[in-house]
Amino acid sequence: MAKSDVKKVVLAYSGGLDTSIILKWLQTTYGCEVVTFTADLGQGEELEPARHKALLLGIKPENIFIEDLREEFVRDYVFPMFRANAVYEGQYLLGTSIARPLIGKKQIEIAEKVGADAVCHGATGKGNDQVRFELAYYALKPDVKVIAPWREWDLTSRTKLIEFAEQHQIPIAKDKRGEAPFSTDANLLHTSSEGKVLEDPSQDVPDYVYSRTVNPEDAPDRATFITVGFERGDAVAVDGVKLTPAALLARLNDLGRENGIGRLDLVENRYVGMKSRGMYETPGGTILLAAHRGIEQITLDRGAAHLKDELMPKYAELVYNGFWFAPEREMLQAAIDKSQEFVTGRVRLKLYKGNVSVVGRESPYSLYDQELVTFEEGAVAYDQHDAQGFIKLNALRLRTLGQRKKRMGK
Repeated sequence: MAKSDVKKVVLAYSGGLDTSIILKWLQTTYGCEVVTFTADLGQGEELEPARHKALLLGIKPENIFIEDLREEFVRDYVFPMFRANAVYEGQYLLGTSIARPLIGKKQIEIAEKVGADAVCHGATGKGNDQVRFELAYYALKPDVKVIAPWREWDLTSRTKLIEFAEQHQIPIAKDKRGEAPFSTDANLLHTSSEGKVLEDPSQDVPDYVYSRTVNPEDAPDRATFITVGFERGDAVAVDGVKLTPAALLARLNDLGRENGIGRLDLVENRYVGMKSRGMYETPGGTILLAAHRGIEQITLDRGAAHLKDELMPKYAELVYNGFWFAPEREMLQAAIDKSQEFVTGRVRLKLYKGNVSVVGRESPYSLYDQELVTFEEGAVAYDQHDAQGFIKLNALRLRTLGQRKKRMGK
């Protein structure tokens, strides 16, 4: 599709400098009508300025879409992912990754609604987000035209971006006139920071980069104890108070922030092939993961639990790489959701100076049998003499191998 064939495009619009420049660039380069979409994913920012800025840049009121997606985000994306205990490369809780398919889905829905023939995102040509957005677009609307300005334009430096903005009377915040110290992305699950002062992995993360957690050393000297209630694998209550998914995650975020929980300094392997260093703050998610594993400890059968742990890295990689709408992720999700049928109960946790620990768990579906594990006399469900035959059968092949080695003098 040629530039002249693009009549209307739906832009993922934050209201910030980069996407405002993209908005004007689309108008001047493609000569098309621009529809803006701004998602409230709990990033903690007022979104009305985005509407005002879009109007200022000539967008018709009927072409400005701002949606509160917090509940949908947590219910349909974050919670299914946490049922899998998904962690990328052993540490990253996928806060940015899991938000992109929802934004992409909404862009496609709006494109269908307004008759747009293209969608546009502000992700750079070096990062993962370009992949995540575009895989979502193509999965949901295979024939859609995708515009990725960072792969097309010649605005390759901050200076050129500023010059373009000034040329087109785009408002520039004062702190954007120089080199930004780092870039951030935020939603209800996490805040990520990368670039500039964080690019040297040998250097500590400066204190001013952290925005969502207190320094663990400055957290209260007394531990905080909480309980998290679960139903079929999803958290539904904190300290006995039932909450909606978004409200529950927000509550855990508050508790995590106060206790300095959820900081992560990580060098990760991007899908596009390079390593990058980022700083992540996921206070509520860190607590939620510990709690979910705690309730699974007593409600999941060993075979199911171990299979889940084998599947988890693949699931996490699919989310990280942008394959949320792929059949393999959906297949894994079906298996994971089946495992959660009896993952119901309460977990008690201790929060203290950056750490979260499970200190108690209970469930009406618990598989933990004290009669089986007790060291006291009187347990009749388990005969310790049975272990001898069990061990000998498991050792049979090892003994056979040992006998062959002995015959061969090895």
